Amino acid sequence: MSVPKTTTLPFPTPTMLYTILCYNSENVVHSWTKEQDDEVMAKLIAVQDKIAKRGRLGPVARLGPTRKAKTLHKDREPFLLTDGPYAETKEQILGFYVIDCDTEDEAVEIARELGHANPGGAFEVRPLIYFQAGELRALSEA
Repeated sequence: MSVPKTTTLPFPTPTMLYTILCYNSENVVHSWTKEQDDEVMAKLIAVQDKIAKRGRLGPVARLGPTRKAKTLHKDREPFLLTDGPYAETKEQILGFYVIDCDTEDEAVEIARELGHANPGGAFEVRPLIYFQAGELRALSEA
């Protein structure tokens, strides 16, 4: 989100925040051995470290399995809570990155760097319209 320079914020003003949504087949990723998963994660962390040193890396998350997901359907009263993800698809969102970039091209280039470290699937690059960093108790206690 671009923030007007007249706004006073308690953190540095970002140029533009983007999210990289990580899609892949959950069945494929969960079929990896621990060694394969560790190897992919090590490659991803190496790329993340490079992006962080450039001051461009925000929160990164790897999501749990969709079988543990709950979906709150808000198109009715009362709301309906169901097990599992909202959509049945071949690929699921398995994680995401928040990055700070000067241009969309820079965000796409970062997605390419991450893509070389992570086989298969797709990365969707999308501007963030609103971002509230928050203060998670679980993270501050770690």
